[in-house]
Formats: sequence, structure tokens, C-alpha cells
Amino acid sequence: MKKEFELFAGAGVPHPCCVPSAARAAQLSQSRVASAERIRSTRGSVTGMNKLDGGRFLMGTDYAEGFPRDGEGPVREVTIDPFYIDVSPVSNAQFREFVMATEYRTEAERFGWSFVFKGHIPPERYKQLVDATVPGVGWWCKVNGSDWRRPEGPDSSIEARADHPVVHVSWNDAAEYCKWAGKRLPAEAEWEHAARGGLEQKLYPWGDELTPDGRHLCNIWQGDFPALDLGEDGYTGPCPPQAFPPNGYGLYTMTGNVWEWCSDWFHPSYHVAATRTNPVGPIEGAGRVMKGGSYLCHKSYCNRYRVAAKTSNTPDSATTNLGFRCVRDVA
Repeated sequence: MKKEFELFAGAGVPHPCCVPSAARAAQLSQSRVASAERIRSTRGSVTGMNKLDGGRFLMGTDYAEGFPRDGEGPVREVTIDPFYIDVSPVSNAQFREFVMATEYRTEAERFGWSFVFKGHIPPERYKQLVDATVPGVGWWCKVNGSDWRRPEGPDSSIEARADHPVVHVSWNDAAEYCKWAGKRLPAEAEWEHAARGGLEQKLYPWGDELTPDGRHLCNIWQGDFPALDLGEDGYTGPCPPQAFPPNGYGLYTMTGNVWEWCSDWFHPSYHVAATRTNPVGPIEGAGRVMKGGSYLCHKSYCNRYRVAAKTSNTPDSATTNLGFRCVRDVA
């Protein structure tokens, strides 16, 4: 099993470095080829999707309080083709339809466990459910019997959460769903373009202020992380996407709620010497890009609910705050 606990603490991530000019030229050439030969999907239904015109936008950020080691910057002009994108993350109901049609078993189901946030485990059941915790971030618990149907463990259910984002899906699981649906996972550039909603270089899909006029516009953590979530935004776990207003492109919960898988392999400096037209990331890596942050993000720990922020995890990893949405190319 490749669910290395250390990846949660950021271990093993290479430092950005200067690339010699010859290597930069070779990488740029390779990235152009990868862009031209990228996977395209045009047969899936566009019901529940919005069409974005693509074009040029400013990707990344030089935000002083960001995470340079994640490769958030520099800001660069990127051009992408038109594409369709799901208005909301794939829901429990949609994922159930996929499973019923294909009899697919997620990796969490095959492993027999997944990661659950400690605060969502009943204290009286903790010793029975928790097999181990992640070193250095003890709020992540290995819970036997947790999967997309039972998000908090064997005592939980999704029966009242049909419209909630499906969670406990690995990158591999998400890719299989996309293949079945005739779609694909978004490239990081497509995801960020969509999340910005037509605004240029703003921190969030609605602007630079997290809570304008005191109004909560996304589902993240309020309080003392990880001990106390005040739930001032109305939620202490995943919520229906329509609980908050859509962005300028009509897309829901591009910030907060659940992290979303992207198709790209993660690397903190690959983009420095890569094509600016339909970039797709390096051809291999250890982890896949995740964007958007989640209901567990808090400024004191993980200020990655900004549209330019990102992190990564191994393709077979699954957690209680990680989902995905699909895109489809324009025929």
C-alpha cells in the first residue's frame, strides 16, 4: 500500500531548483509534446456541466503568505482551450450510480480502511475504530471500515447525504469514474481557471476578502484547529455544494468543502520551464495535484483554500475530505 503517512506532513517533496538552460529547453519541448498529446474526452453528457470559453488567464500567485514550496508562483500567463466542467463535485448519488453500473470497488474498500478526521469519530468508539494515526498530524486516523459509503467509519452512512460530494475516493477511483462517464479529471490549469470565475489574481473565487461584510462564502474551519470547529459557516463537515453561492462561472464550492483531484502529477517547479498552452504537468511523479482546500482548512494550519494554492497526495490515497469533479472537452 502506498498511503505513506509522511506525505501528509509534506515529507519527500523536492525543493524547487534552478534548471540548466539545456535541461530547461528539453523540458519545455517535452511539455509541449505532452500538451499536444494530452488525453481528451468528448463523449460524456454535459448535463450538470457549464461550458467555459478558455483563453488566457494569469495562473499562480506571488502572495506573501502563500506556500512557495508548493509551487504557487510565479504568476504566469496561461492559455487553455474551451472545456466543460461539472457545476458541483461528483455527489454520493452520482458515484452510487457508477458503482451500481460497474460493480466497482474503491481502493479504500479493497484496503479495508481510510483516513478519518479524529473529531468526527465518536469518543466512545475511538479505541475500537482507530488502528493508527498519522505521525505529526494525529488528527488523521486510520479507521477500519471507512469508505465512500461509510465516511466516518462502519457506524456512519450516506443515506441522508445523496447531494454531498463523494469522499474517500482515490485519484485512481476518480479516474475510473471519469472514464465510465466519458469525461476526465481537470488539469490544474483548467481547475484554477474555472475556480477564478473570471476574476484576475484574486485570492478567492469572489475576491480578496475571506468574509466580506462578515458573510461566510465557503465551508472551512472556524475556531481552534484541530480542537474546536465553531461551525460559524454552518458546517463542521462536508456540505451540499449549493449551501454557498456559485462563482462567476456558476460553479459551486471551488473553495473549501472538499479537496478536488486534478489530473497533473505534482512538482513544485516543473511549470517554470513548461509550456504555457494547455499545460498538463510532468509525465510522472509521486503524488497528484489536489486543489481547493476543504472544511478542515484553517489559516493557522492550511491556508490552502485560496484558488492558486495546491497540495498533493499519492494516487491511491483517500480521506474524508477529498473528492473530485469532472471536465469534458468541447468536440
